[in-house]
Amino acid sequence: MSLLLKNHPSDKGPFYHGTKADLKIGDLLTAGGNSNYQSELKMNHIYFTALTNGAGLAAALAKGDGAERVYLVEPTGDFENDPNVTDKKFPGNPTRSYRSAVPLKIIGEITEWNRPTSEDLQKFREKLKNSSGEIIN
Repeated sequence: MSLLLKNHPSDKGPFYHGTKADLKIGDLLTAGGNSNYQSELKMNHIYFTALTNGAGLAAALAKGDGAERVYLVEPTGDFENDPNVTDKKFPGNPTRSYRSAVPLKIIGEITEWNRPTSEDLQKFREKLKNSSGEIIN
Protein backbone atom coordinates (compact mmCIF):
# COMPACT_ATOMS: atom_id res chain seq x y z
CA MET A 1 0.00 0.00 0.00
CA SER A 2 1.40 3.38 -0.92
CA LEU A 3 2.09 6.08 1.63
CA LEU A 4 -0.56 8.24 -0.05
CA LEU A 5 -3.27 5.63 0.58
CA LYS A 6 -2.18 5.19 4.19
CA ASN A 7 -2.59 8.90 4.82
CA HIS A 8 -5.79 9.35 2.80
CA PRO A 9 -8.02 6.26 3.03
CA SER A 10 -10.50 5.76 0.21
CA ASP A 11 -13.16 4.28 2.54
CA LYS A 12 -16.43 6.16 2.07
CA GLY A 13 -18.14 4.74 5.17
CA PRO A 14 -20.63 4.82 6.69
CA PHE A 15 -18.60 5.32 9.86
CA TYR A 16 -19.33 4.50 13.51
CA HIS A 17 -18.02 5.42 16.96
CA GLY A 18 -18.65 3.31 20.06
CA THR A 19 -18.89 4.92 23.50
CA LYS A 20 -20.85 5.02 26.74
CA ALA A 21 -21.51 8.74 26.38
CA ASP A 22 -25.07 9.96 25.84
CA LEU A 23 -24.82 12.14 22.74
CA LYS A 24 -27.26 13.90 20.42
CA ILE A 25 -27.41 14.33 16.66
CA GLY A 26 -25.26 17.32 15.78
CA ASP A 27 -22.85 16.88 18.71
CA LEU A 28 -19.14 16.84 17.88
CA LEU A 29 -16.71 14.20 19.14
CA THR A 30 -13.27 15.71 19.61
CA ALA A 31 -9.77 14.50 20.38
CA GLY A 32 -8.28 15.08 23.81
CA GLY A 33 -10.04 12.42 25.88
CA ASN A 34 -8.23 9.81 27.95
CA SER A 35 -7.43 6.49 26.32
CA ASN A 36 -9.71 3.56 27.12
CA TYR A 37 -6.61 1.35 27.11
CA GLN A 38 -4.05 3.51 28.96
CA SER A 39 -5.96 5.87 31.25
CA GLU A 40 -2.99 8.18 31.83
CA LEU A 41 -2.71 8.88 28.08
CA LYS A 42 -4.55 11.88 26.59
CA MET A 43 -5.47 11.06 22.99
CA ASN A 44 -4.53 13.34 20.09
CA HIS A 45 -7.16 11.77 17.81
CA ILE A 46 -10.76 10.59 17.82
CA TYR A 47 -11.15 7.00 16.61
CA PHE A 48 -13.86 5.43 14.48
CA THR A 49 -14.55 2.46 12.24
CA ALA A 50 -16.59 1.48 9.21
CA LEU A 51 -17.69 -1.72 11.01
CA THR A 52 -20.72 -1.55 13.30
CA ASN A 53 -19.54 -4.47 15.44
CA GLY A 54 -16.10 -2.90 15.83
CA ALA A 55 -17.75 0.23 17.21
CA GLY A 56 -19.84 -2.01 19.47
CA LEU A 57 -16.68 -3.61 20.86
CA ALA A 58 -15.25 -0.13 21.50
CA ALA A 59 -18.47 0.82 23.31
CA ALA A 60 -18.22 -2.29 25.49
CA LEU A 61 -14.60 -1.46 26.38
CA ALA A 62 -15.23 2.26 26.93
CA LYS A 63 -14.82 3.77 30.39
CA GLY A 64 -17.90 4.93 32.25
CA ASP A 65 -21.18 3.64 33.58
CA GLY A 66 -23.47 4.67 30.74
CA ALA A 67 -25.18 2.41 28.25
CA GLU A 68 -23.13 1.08 25.35
CA ARG A 69 -23.89 3.20 22.30
CA VAL A 70 -22.90 3.10 18.66
CA TYR A 71 -23.22 6.38 16.81
CA LEU A 72 -23.21 7.00 13.09
CA VAL A 73 -20.55 9.68 12.57
CA GLU A 74 -19.29 11.89 9.80
CA PRO A 75 -15.67 13.07 9.69
CA THR A 76 -15.44 16.88 9.44
CA GLY A 77 -12.00 16.79 7.84
CA ASP A 78 -9.09 14.54 6.96
CA PHE A 79 -8.63 11.15 8.59
CA GLU A 80 -6.10 8.34 8.37
CA ASN A 81 -5.87 4.61 8.93
CA ASP A 82 -5.46 3.84 12.64
CA PRO A 83 -1.74 3.03 12.90
CA ASN A 84 -2.35 1.04 16.09
CA VAL A 85 -3.92 -1.76 14.05
CA THR A 86 -3.11 -1.02 10.40
CA ASP A 87 -0.08 -3.02 9.24
CA LYS A 88 1.10 -3.21 12.89
CA LYS A 89 -1.23 -5.95 14.08
CA PHE A 90 -3.11 -6.75 10.88
CA PRO A 91 -1.88 -6.43 7.26
CA GLY A 92 -3.77 -3.66 5.49
CA ASN A 93 -6.82 -2.38 7.35
CA PRO A 94 -9.29 -5.29 7.73
CA THR A 95 -10.81 -3.65 10.83
CA ARG A 96 -11.53 -0.52 8.75
CA SER A 97 -10.33 1.54 11.72
CA TYR A 98 -9.50 5.22 11.37
CA ARG A 99 -8.60 8.27 13.39
CA SER A 100 -8.82 12.01 12.96
CA ALA A 101 -7.44 15.05 14.75
CA VAL A 102 -10.57 17.01 13.72
CA PRO A 103 -14.06 16.39 15.14
CA LEU A 104 -16.54 13.75 14.10
CA LYS A 105 -20.15 14.86 13.83
CA ILE A 106 -22.89 12.63 15.28
CA ILE A 107 -25.47 12.05 12.53
CA GLY A 108 -27.41 9.12 14.01
CA GLU A 109 -27.44 6.22 16.44
CA ILE A 110 -27.33 2.51 15.63
CA THR A 111 -29.30 0.27 17.99
CA GLU A 112 -28.64 -3.14 16.41
CA TRP A 113 -25.17 -4.71 16.39
CA ASN A 114 -23.63 -7.97 17.56
CA ARG A 115 -22.69 -7.34 21.16
CA PRO A 116 -19.59 -9.20 22.36
CA THR A 117 -20.13 -11.88 24.98
CA SER A 118 -18.63 -11.43 28.45
CA GLU A 119 -16.16 -14.22 27.57
CA ASP A 120 -15.10 -12.40 24.38
CA LEU A 121 -14.65 -9.17 26.33
CA GLN A 122 -12.56 -10.92 28.98
CA LYS A 123 -10.33 -12.48 26.30
CA PHE A 124 -9.92 -9.11 24.59
CA ARG A 125 -9.08 -7.36 27.88
CA GLU A 126 -6.47 -10.05 28.67
CA LYS A 127 -4.96 -9.64 25.22
CA LEU A 128 -4.75 -5.87 25.76
CA LYS A 129 -3.26 -6.31 29.24
CA ASN A 130 -0.57 -8.66 27.91
CA SER A 131 0.19 -6.49 24.87
CA SER A 132 3.61 -4.93 25.03
CA GLY A 133 2.90 -2.51 22.21
CA GLU A 134 2.60 1.18 22.88
CA ILE A 135 -0.28 3.23 21.57
CA ILE A 136 0.73 5.33 18.60
CA ASN A 137 -0.74 8.69 19.55
